[in-house]
Amino acid sequence: MIDTVLNDIAILLTLAAVFGYLNHRFLRLPRTIGLVLIALCASLAVLALDAIVPAWGLGAGLRALLVEIDFSGTLMDGMLSFLLFAGALHVDISQLARRKWAIAVMATFGVVLSTFLIGYAMSLVFGLLGIDMPFIYCLLFGALISPTDPVAVLGILKTTKVPHSLEAKIAGESLFNDGVGVVVFTIVAGIAVGTAGESAAIVDAVDITGLFLRDAVGGAALGLCTGLLAFLAMRSVDEHNLEVIITLALVTGTYQIAQALHVSGPIAMVAAGLLIGNHGSRLAMSETTRAHLNNFWTLVDEILNAVLFLLIGLEVVLIKGDAGVIWAALLAIPVVLAARFVAVGLPIRVLGAFREFTRGAIPALTWGGLRGGISVALALSLPATPEKDVILAVCYGVVVFSIVVQGLTIGPLVRRVVPPQEDLS
Repeated sequence: MIDTVLNDIAILLTLAAVFGYLNHRFLRLPRTIGLVLIALCASLAVLALDAIVPAWGLGAGLRALLVEIDFSGTLMDGMLSFLLFAGALHVDISQLARRKWAIAVMATFGVVLSTFLIGYAMSLVFGLLGIDMPFIYCLLFGALISPTDPVAVLGILKTTKVPHSLEAKIAGESLFNDGVGVVVFTIVAGIAVGTAGESAAIVDAVDITGLFLRDAVGGAALGLCTGLLAFLAMRSVDEHNLEVIITLALVTGTYQIAQALHVSGPIAMVAAGLLIGNHGSRLAMSETTRAHLNNFWTLVDEILNAVLFLLIGLEVVLIKGDAGVIWAALLAIPVVLAARFVAVGLPIRVLGAFREFTRGAIPALTWGGLRGGISVALALSLPATPEKDVILAVCYGVVVFSIVVQGLTIGPLVRRVVPPQEDLS
């Protein structure tokens, strides 16, 4: 078992290094986008060779590797905790606090609204294409595709110059709405597939609201509590290696506790990361510790990002679909963008009656709401049903478009719609 895990890690890191080198040397795209594109092209080449020379078994070998790695479990139960903590560690909490209402409304009401808008629209799309898809599964697709991916968003923001106010809203919303999105997905999935446990017993809005609050508020409270314990421990010592180990224990321990308590692990990670990255950085660390901690978590973030986006590109070999499914994926792209526009625009228009927002915020937030590995992982986590294959294929199409097309064009779009020096709320 250990040999198999080490073998898989060796393969992934080798591919990430080779593809990363090719991108840096020749394509010169942002690293995450370059890795997705090269991995996607390599996967399609493997499938083409497999069709030409089936005796080589290249496609079967790549599929076996990806099934063995288990993208959904690897991301949701392993990588995500480190990625969210590393991302939150470098976010200025004072910038988030100034825009707390906009972020909170978009990360909660916006996700729920987008879920229903996409669900209803996709039920029409599937019906027009003759694809048999129960409405609850359309809603399930809306739930898994509505949250923006903080890993993708934060990765692209590193390469794009965005006004501080807009960057805070994009980053803050993406950090919190994925945790909210996972909770919404869990609720809808419990209704859709009748999974055993509490989710399957949900029958009314009161139960759903209670579960939502327990997961979201409980996750935030857990992250603040464990983050405070880590903060107190770090403040009492001045040894940078030990303090890095304390943050590692904070991430791994908190995520396991969150799963045991059935509260949101992603939200717990964001809360803990914000506390350590802001108050901890100022009040509990020496300059040496701060430098070592930032360097360590930046490196962890870069390595895991490389592996994650490599996997997203490789996952195409697991996609199944005919012409109807391909059309559904293409039509889902404008549906998701339109729902995002409404889910972002409505809160900003309402809150705009009380405060002034950055001009161009709505189109920038709409186009900058990238989907990524979390959506694919949630789709892969569904039980094996005919609906799963269709949902996975459509989800994958939206995610690849989001990362490649939106990721490459968000910088020019921001420069076009946001006036220079515009930095309001």
